[in-house]
Amino acid sequence: MTVRTPGRRAAAPWVRTRLRTAPGAAAALALLVAVTSFLAAALPLAIDRYDDAGLRRALETAGPDRTTVRLFAPPAGFAGEPDGQGADGREGDLRPDAMRDSHAAILAAAGRSLPLDPEQSSHGVRTTTGLPVPDPWLSRPDGLPPRLSLVAQDGLAGHARLRAGRLPGAGGAVTAATGTVEAAVSAETARKLGIGVGSVLHVPGLERAPLAVRVTGVVDPRAPRGAYWSTDPLLGSPGLVTVPGDPERRQYWTGALLLAPDAAPALLGTPGVPERYWHLAPDVSALHGHDLPRLTSAVASLVSGPLLRQARTAASPDTEADTSLDGVLADHARLRAALGPLVAVAVLGTGTVAAAVLLMAGGLAADRRRAELTLLRARGASLRGLAGRLLGETAVVAVPAAALGPAAALLTVRGARPAHSVAAAGVVALLACAALPLRAVAAHRAVRVHAVREDVVSARPSRRRTVAELTLLTLAVGAVVALRVRGVADGTRGPGAPDDPGASGDHLVSLAPVLVGMAAALVLVRLYPLPLRGLARAAGRLRGVVGPLSLARAGRASGSAVLPLTVLLTALTTAAFGGSVLSGVADARDRAAVLAVGADARVTSLRALPDGLADRVRRVPGVRAVTPVGIVYDAQPEDGRMTVPVAGVDPSGYAALARHTDLGAFDRDALGADGASGAKPLPALASPVVADHYGTRPFAVRLDDGAFVTVRIVLVRERTPALADQEFLVVDRSGLPAGSARPTSLLVTGDHPDAAVLREVAGGGTRVRVRAEELAAHVDSPLRSGAERVYAAAVAAGAGYAVLALLLTLLRAAPERAALLARLRTLGLTRAQGRRLLVLESLPQALLAAAGGVLTAWATVRLLSPGVDLTTVALSASPSPAGRVALRTDPVSLLVPALAVVALTVGVAVAQAWWTGRRGSVRELRAGDDR
Repeated sequence: MTVRTPGRRAAAPWVRTRLRTAPGAAAALALLVAVTSFLAAALPLAIDRYDDAGLRRALETAGPDRTTVRLFAPPAGFAGEPDGQGADGREGDLRPDAMRDSHAAILAAAGRSLPLDPEQSSHGVRTTTGLPVPDPWLSRPDGLPPRLSLVAQDGLAGHARLRAGRLPGAGGAVTAATGTVEAAVSAETARKLGIGVGSVLHVPGLERAPLAVRVTGVVDPRAPRGAYWSTDPLLGSPGLVTVPGDPERRQYWTGALLLAPDAAPALLGTPGVPERYWHLAPDVSALHGHDLPRLTSAVASLVSGPLLRQARTAASPDTEADTSLDGVLADHARLRAALGPLVAVAVLGTGTVAAAVLLMAGGLAADRRRAELTLLRARGASLRGLAGRLLGETAVVAVPAAALGPAAALLTVRGARPAHSVAAAGVVALLACAALPLRAVAAHRAVRVHAVREDVVSARPSRRRTVAELTLLTLAVGAVVALRVRGVADGTRGPGAPDDPGASGDHLVSLAPVLVGMAAALVLVRLYPLPLRGLARAAGRLRGVVGPLSLARAGRASGSAVLPLTVLLTALTTAAFGGSVLSGVADARDRAAVLAVGADARVTSLRALPDGLADRVRRVPGVRAVTPVGIVYDAQPEDGRMTVPVAGVDPSGYAALARHTDLGAFDRDALGADGASGAKPLPALASPVVADHYGTRPFAVRLDDGAFVTVRIVLVRERTPALADQEFLVVDRSGLPAGSARPTSLLVTGDHPDAAVLREVAGGGTRVRVRAEELAAHVDSPLRSGAERVYAAAVAAGAGYAVLALLLTLLRAAPERAALLARLRTLGLTRAQGRRLLVLESLPQALLAAAGGVLTAWATVRLLSPGVDLTTVALSASPSPAGRVALRTDPVSLLVPALAVVALTVGVAVAQAWWTGRRGSVRELRAGDDR
């Protein structure tokens, strides 16, 4: 027996009692919140990860010569400018200590805004013009002496491996008058120019004798692709340069001689216009995509802003800066801006569905406990007290479950901003905790003894609901109209286009599917009772009992069906929109790959291919057919006003190839030569421009070997496999002269031809292009592929939440249906009739959701397609070889989710009827059952 202490109130253990009463519901809520919290927390981490990877790939692809920030300044007083220091002052500016101090100051100033890599950043002194070295033993391709730069760059010992000899030194105080200095050269420079250890090169002097440069060592770069060596490629590899304006196009070598930093003053004694330089290499591993605005601002400041002023203070007032890093960042920003709105479509759609499911779970719990909460209100419980207790019992379950989400996300998905994940999980926890109390407060504002029926057929929405629905409908229509007007005004430029990355239309694209889904749900819920009443009246005249009873039961469903229908329509719309985007991207990439290759693989050569190569290629694994093509690229028609490539083909095989690739399919008989000769023109397939120019009259074409052939255009096609991206003439090669008929290309058809074997069989002097490799080139972008993965994952998650919403909707009515079925069983209803009753009862809402989803998704894609350009998302090439990639409806994405809704509804109804029949009717008919 419990003894109560006088003067103290006994606190009822509400939360513990509720958790013990319904442990299954608490576990289900915890699981739902944990999964939702994980998805919400993983999303920003996944976006950050692919954004970071995309930025780093963009910088790595651009290379250090474009991403390094170059600062340069002439020595004080050089080129006749007074400095008040004389020659000693100019030489002092070039000495290692002065250069090292200025480099450290510049790194410290720039590193606070732009992450820099101190190991790959470099500084030194160099001649800005190549100096002709007249030594006759050096390599001279066209009899011209090489032009070499003198470079005294700090840190050579740490960035090079010594292959021969030793590193250069100064051997004392070097001045402008020094006659001999030491240098090293890269192994490639030594090999191509014929330089060895001990070689002495004589560089022209400025008002003095030539400077003798003795080579003391040959080095190999430790990291040849790093910024230390690649910012100025001549440090590691010489290059051939053509003499400007030379009609003979003679060439000479350019390269670099690597001096010791202490020998930098010797450059003042040469006519090479020496300058000091500081190369600032960004630390690619420390750059993040979300810092793109800050990085762009830092680069701009370093090129012409406050950071440049600080560099001038540390180095020289004449310091200037130059880089292409701002252009690389701008290109990345444009691609990022194009991908963002499309990814946001899936994210917002899935987020809306997930939020609605959490609200539905709270609503289901409130409906399940309606009698309990009604009794508490009738016994004097206040709304505040009731909401507080419900909030407490929900928070005990939801908050720990929500905390698991970011913890699991941080372990599985590495990201740079965990705070965003924690915030997203916090939103999920707040929504999960507030759903049940808010639903309970809304349903029990007034104290009632009996619950008011809200049948879908007889329910009359309140004025507040009508106003809210009209407001939402107006917003949806306004957003779509604004998007359409913007798309018409801007032509083909879609939201997120490079010249308008931050336009408000981007948000319209992202919100449009959700808004359209909500608006469609409101309209359908309003229209749904009309056909239901008509069907119910018509079914009342039927003899059977199942049809009329099922329609009557469908009409007695809950009138608050807006939220479940919104979930389903939003999920179906997002899935269809996402499927159309992914399908359009895949089709555009495949089309671009076909246009680039013209077949599944292609072997080309500038000259005629060897005899028997076609037979050897046919035996390569994965090859089904080989179509030889002889292409004359410089053929000239008789008027000589244009050059038209002429492709000689075998009509039968080439027609099959054109059908296979869908590039200008034609009838093979129309192109047959039929013994055509000079008197009878060859039938030709032409591009529209060529056909418009020459018409259908016969005309002569001069081939590259001087022979003439007469052709007549009989077919016109936009594209053809052999010359997909050019104007063309295609003729039967049996009617061409023997020299022009020899194949220069082999167009290969097959399932995944082995590229390695093809290259081995083709041999040297040929180029092999494979369709699969061209396709992979468009996919090989972390930003594109990462956005696609996030998009696909969001669409899949939205589909999962849609299924869960459908199950919650069916679960909400499951107890009442089970009780009805049990009672009807006692009246003689058979099991088959019970199954039909449940299926027919659930079909109207399922068909409403499916039909509404198909129509809404179709309308959304049609409405948004003028403002959505998938070219940037799909293809890496600019401009696109396939033209503008527009958004088109994908029938599979449109119909499969809708049919899945109907199938799942029918399956659940059949399963419930089977389970109810198996359990029997005793439990459902026991006394006191309030169902």
